[in-house]
Amino acid sequence: MWMLIGDVMTTDLVTVTSTAPLSDMRGLMDTRRVRRLPVVENGELVGLVTRNALEREFSSLLSTLAAKDIMVTNLVTTSPDATVEEGVALAQARRVGALLVVKDDRLVGIATTNDFFYKLLNPILGIGLPGVRLSVSNFSGAPDLENILHITNKLGLDVITMFTMTRPDTGQRLFTLHLDTDEPSVVLAELRKHGYEVEARAR
Repeated sequence: MWMLIGDVMTTDLVTVTSTAPLSDMRGLMDTRRVRRLPVVENGELVGLVTRNALEREFSSLLSTLAAKDIMVTNLVTTSPDATVEEGVALAQARRVGALLVVKDDRLVGIATTNDFFYKLLNPILGIGLPGVRLSVSNFSGAPDLENILHITNKLGLDVITMFTMTRPDTGQRLFTLHLDTDEPSVVLAELRKHGYEVEARAR
């Protein structure tokens, strides 16, 4: 099953009202370690205050400015039932670092760049997991995939993650395999014996 925005969004929300003073918001951002504060009035999402906007205004008119004076109201929202792919595409198209997640007209979460990295990209790439990552540069598709997995299976190795990507500089298609071993020499030798150009990658 594919991942949805609801699977990666943060639900422990830190919100403010439109009359929240800048000094209070700055303290809230510092203590809760967040860079964005959704602005909610009577349960309705009305704006978003970002750390950058707050810092721009903090040195001037500090005593008179409130959330409503610096918040953005052209909000980029999505549903918790949207797929992660849809969410990432929307964030990239609108050039924002966070999506406000709304259900039945109520704010239920926020999905930031960090959420996408930690909850989606890290597991796909196997970041922080043990094992070894190998990269095959002469990979041509399904037949090679079947053959490489057959070789690793014969060696009794489990696959943690695997993915393909195209190098933007050369257009070369790479196949990357993350295996549950800390001793890559045997599998490297076996793959090279079968004609694969393979190297261990830094993790």
